[in-house]
Amino acid sequence: MIGTTDYKTDPFFGLSDEWLPTAAGEVTHLHQAGQGTPVVFLHGSGTGVSAAANWWLTLPAVQRDERAIAPDLVGFGATVPAPGTAYGIREWGAHTLRVLDALDIDKAWVVGNSLGGWIALQLAIDYPDRVLGVISMGTGGSAPTAAIKAHAAPDTEFGALRRSFEGFVTDPGLVSDAMVAARQVVAEYEVSSGRLDQVIEARERDRVALPLDNDALAGLELPVLLVHGLADHVIPPTRTWELVNVIPTADAVVFQGCGHWSQIERADAFGRLVVDFVDGEWRKRS
Repeated sequence: MIGTTDYKTDPFFGLSDEWLPTAAGEVTHLHQAGQGTPVVFLHGSGTGVSAAANWWLTLPAVQRDERAIAPDLVGFGATVPAPGTAYGIREWGAHTLRVLDALDIDKAWVVGNSLGGWIALQLAIDYPDRVLGVISMGTGGSAPTAAIKAHAAPDTEFGALRRSFEGFVTDPGLVSDAMVAARQVVAEYEVSSGRLDQVIEARERDRVALPLDNDALAGLELPVLLVHGLADHVIPPTRTWELVNVIPTADAVVFQGCGHWSQIERADAFGRLVVDFVDGEWRKRS
């Protein structure tokens, strides 16, 4: 059951569960495996999202070379939040640091998808001493260009979720019944508990109050890799072009025939990119 440490990740994802006390009253649900350089994976903010739903294809590829760690950010997935927990970009960054502290990790690479990429880059700005480098796909964190509309809870019916998820990829065949069913369990809890409204409200608030600051990004000295699908209709690939022109240490990779889920639609290539960039092979060949 979500909201308790009795929860088990759906077998579809093929990942084992771990529970980690990270603060008084807070227990973080995560997946981790492998040895070597620690790499923390931060998921996005779509309906029914979790670490498993974003990274089930990436973790097996990366854990052969690195220590792969994928937590459910507080307010998402199966992580149990402490009473009165606040949500937002810096709060999710602070939760990421609590995970590292609980695992006795001083510095780590941070890989983020969409919202997770925004959190990763803000974390690098605020705590450069804790971040070895950032890999971000379909990066969020841009200031809104129009008035923000009130968020309405989405339809959690199976067909509605499938149609929503198909909008993240160019090949609808990647959205299987088993994947939709696994995310539906989380989505129904998010909506029924009111949690989805809270995290989306926090995200949209920070799009106004805390968009990624170009001047701060221009001061980054750690390695950054920006990844984008050319057919991303959620966050346009022009976002990566904007960022790579601001961050002096950034490289960029654009996948042809790929939408917002690079880690799923181009899973093999993305997994190799992560290992290559973390190990420094990318920069040796530059």
